[in-house]
Amino acid sequence: MHRSCRLDDIQPFHVMELLRRARELEAQGRDIIHMEVGEPDFATPQPVIEAATRFLAGGDVHYTPALGLPALREGIARFYQDRFGADVAPERIVVTAGASGALMLALAATTNPGDAWLLPDPGYPSNRHLVRAFEGVAQALPVDADTRYQPTAAQVDAAWTDTTRGLMVATPSNPTGTLLSVDEIAALHAITRRRGGVLLVDEIYQGLSYGVEAETALGHPALNAADDLFVVNSFSKYFGMTGWRLGWLVVPPGFTRQIEKLAQHFFISPSTPAQHAALAAFAPGTIEILESRRHEFAARRNALLPALRDAGFTIATEPQGAFYIYADISRLAEDSEALARRMIEDAGVAATPGLDFGHHLPRRHLRIAYTTRSERLLEAVARIRALDLGR
Repeated sequence: MHRSCRLDDIQPFHVMELLRRARELEAQGRDIIHMEVGEPDFATPQPVIEAATRFLAGGDVHYTPALGLPALREGIARFYQDRFGADVAPERIVVTAGASGALMLALAATTNPGDAWLLPDPGYPSNRHLVRAFEGVAQALPVDADTRYQPTAAQVDAAWTDTTRGLMVATPSNPTGTLLSVDEIAALHAITRRRGGVLLVDEIYQGLSYGVEAETALGHPALNAADDLFVVNSFSKYFGMTGWRLGWLVVPPGFTRQIEKLAQHFFISPSTPAQHAALAAFAPGTIEILESRRHEFAARRNALLPALRDAGFTIATEPQGAFYIYADISRLAEDSEALARRMIEDAGVAATPGLDFGHHLPRRHLRIAYTTRSERLLEAVARIRALDLGR
């Protein structure tokens, strides 16, 4: 059977295979502590569920415009204004099938065959595969704790080539939980603009920050109306709506029609029930719930960091956002993939090896998600210590 050669370059999403193994063990009666998948353990906020229920009760579940419900696009625009003081026209906001749909649209609209995208390594694994799917080239940009696992303007400038099309960054980032300030994003944008490229900023963990205020690239005056900047966001993480598969893309002024044509063909429209549910996501009562959950994530982070260090993990750069710790395991084991397998089989603890996130020292790192209760997190560390690693 003939198949696309691009499939040879698409690697499996190892964390999902790890989750599958965890489910198998649970089916056998094993108690597994889940620290592998980037999914909050909290239920969808009740006001969001109630909004969806009211809509579904009417039975009028049909396609929406490809760009999304006008009321939701306006609600997202108000959120930018109220939360960040950023003036973003609703016409620039495209509601999408999750942040993945937003990334697909942005890359499809900007990438020609052979175009290279600079991607921080370690980084979210799907990014490089989406670039490849649109006949682009993922150009790894190794980052480490010295720069908080974020690229610098000088590094981007040095790595840029004649075929580089753009730079993709994430703040807060997956897998490291580190942030870029708006001024740092502006410096990166200055380089991409001078080089004639595009900057794509992934803000899907926006709102989940600890000890610092949440920001958006769109709040910077030099970036708000830039014609070479795309911003991706999602209802999955801060808003706790992972399974609803809803995100959004903020496109440069005047670019909406081009994205709309792609969205019409790719998706027809985003999920109608999910959009009506999301109309309640920005309500004051919902935000109050979400903020209480953010404080709970902060407490989990503060409990887990010292426990992991006491167990022998090295954490050179503390995360300030998302819900991940990118831990160096070199004092405990030689290979994080083998360690992850031993942890799940012998200790009932699931965490993600660095192999999922790129090629820069992946076997020295595990991504540990604090998406379960603090007592379970500390129990997981106790189980890991009982393995007597590194001794």
